[in-house]
Amino acid sequence: MCLLHVLVELAPRWDLRLSVLHLDHGLRGEESRQDAEFVRGLAVRLGLPLSLRETAVAQSADNLEQAARQARLDFFRETIASGAAKRVATGHTRSDQAETVLFRFLRGSGTAGLAGIRPVTSEGIVRPLIEVERWEVRQFLLDRGIAYREDSTNASLQFARNRIRRELLPQIAREWNPAIGETLANTADWALAEEAWWDAEIDRLAAQHFTATDNAVVLRADALATLPLAVARRLVRRAMEVVKGDLRGIDFGHIAAVMDLARSMEGHGRLQAPGLDIFRSFEWLRFGQPRAGGVDTRNYRLTLAVPGTVRVPGTNLAISLELIDKPGRSVCPDWVYNNRMGCLDWQRLSGSLELRNWRPGDQYQPVGYSGQEKIKTLFQQSRIPLWERRHWPVLTDGPSIVWARRFGPAAGLVAEPDAQVILQIREDAV
Repeated sequence: MCLLHVLVELAPRWDLRLSVLHLDHGLRGEESRQDAEFVRGLAVRLGLPLSLRETAVAQSADNLEQAARQARLDFFRETIASGAAKRVATGHTRSDQAETVLFRFLRGSGTAGLAGIRPVTSEGIVRPLIEVERWEVRQFLLDRGIAYREDSTNASLQFARNRIRRELLPQIAREWNPAIGETLANTADWALAEEAWWDAEIDRLAAQHFTATDNAVVLRADALATLPLAVARRLVRRAMEVVKGDLRGIDFGHIAAVMDLARSMEGHGRLQAPGLDIFRSFEWLRFGQPRAGGVDTRNYRLTLAVPGTVRVPGTNLAISLELIDKPGRSVCPDWVYNNRMGCLDWQRLSGSLELRNWRPGDQYQPVGYSGQEKIKTLFQQSRIPLWERRHWPVLTDGPSIVWARRFGPAAGLVAEPDAQVILQIREDAV
């Protein structure tokens, strides 16, 4: 109520066009409905457009406070995205800031969390009253005789924030620091300035260290391990945020575990955090989202038409097959696999070709090898990370592997210079 009336007074000076947003969480029955009607009547008296929405956060499996907050943010973001508003102003005060900082500190937040409630966010949410104390807001309403409603759940000690507001902060003020509210708000101001500098620095370092691929972020474990700890932790945090979309549920322990994984002398490892699956393979760390299913969902087997092109499931790779009669030497340079192309002698094949993913135990003899080699061994020799092996394509002729990605044609079937018809195999990004 205070925020709305202040903005109405400032609207002519600041050339503001105002509207009112109200979200009924559906948590307090008739009281919630009366709140909505109170807001509706106020909007009519002020001559302002009203957008009123109802939601049922009580049915959410999430923490009730968190679910209600998320519902409000979704409402605000959708309003801005629709073009109905350029900014959404909320009534958070300096007192709310102090409570938020203490709440986050007790949960183990770092300086990013201690920055508290941002005065302005990149999404377009602004907090004009963030430098004003709650008592000043009440005094403004009393001095002007402005009616307001009090949410009855504000008195409930069931919610952590209410316990902080009604019990913990008053106790600290009595027994330790009478100015604890100001101290905590100043901490937020300090942390916010620190975070603004770090955000720009981590943007620069992320561009230098991150490789984004397949809804994941990959970076070198050895590079991470040699960075100053403060920088490395923030890079890990940024990688998690990029992949997950937020940092809910991520705490210091998760970031410390990733740092241990990066420093480990073991070549491989895996750990999980809320909404994240993190792999270490050779010198690489991969941050991805948890994958549903197992072997049954990643195995594939495709019958191939020649000529033809097929996309490799689960990748951005396509395999193209083409028959070339009486080729010249330029078709397959040096008649060997050149990392993206391979040539097989078509007349030595049965023609019943299939493309499938690599399976444990697969082996064949690539060009240049004296005997059969397990593809797993070739992976290790070439330091292919574990996550890249999942959908790795091989070409089979009956039961035999005749070609494998990157490792090329089978030695006994590679097209020689005198081949009359060759099967050209090409890898293309899609």
